[in-house]
Amino acid sequence: MGGCIISPLKIMIKIILSLLLSITLQSKEHTVPTSLLYTLPVKTIDAKETTLAAYQGKVLLIVNVASKCGFTPQYEGLQKLYNKYQKKGFVILGFPCNQFMQQEPGNEKEIQRFCQINFGVTFPMFAKIDVNGENTHPLYRYLKSKAPGFLGTEMIKWNFTKFLIDREGKVIKRYGSSTTPKEIEEDIKKVL
Repeated sequence: MGGCIISPLKIMIKIILSLLLSITLQSKEHTVPTSLLYTLPVKTIDAKETTLAAYQGKVLLIVNVASKCGFTPQYEGLQKLYNKYQKKGFVILGFPCNQFMQQEPGNEKEIQRFCQINFGVTFPMFAKIDVNGENTHPLYRYLKSKAPGFLGTEMIKWNFTKFLIDREGKVIKRYGSSTTPKEIEEDIKKVL
């Protein structure tokens, strides 16, 4: 007789545990953890203090850019990618940097005007930052720690180094300067 009482009790416990597990899994599916990436302070190219919170849930390509670099024509390819995938939740974020042979000497207004006139850039641009050294911007400290370069070095080697970030804020991959926007397209499509 004792076996008959325990059996329905075991079934009831299993049902309750199953329901609790189901509720827990459903709530985790709808909760997107906030990555540190979205809390880091940045300044827009028109000098507004902000964070990357507006880009949470989007696929990002973060690039350190320069106007007088051999890789500057990549702006065209970047803009093409942005035009093609923007409606699917893809955003390119440009961060001008003057650390590589002073190839970004202009101020923010000059940079913005150059990008718009020469390449029709409409993706978000930000104020000039350092990507290496003691004044490395917190965003680049974070990116480099999550996706080191060749042989595990964190240093950014040159302009137009690119970081691909998924919708949860995870740094997926780092690309060197010579990797063209077109070469990254397949990786972007996989993350979208």
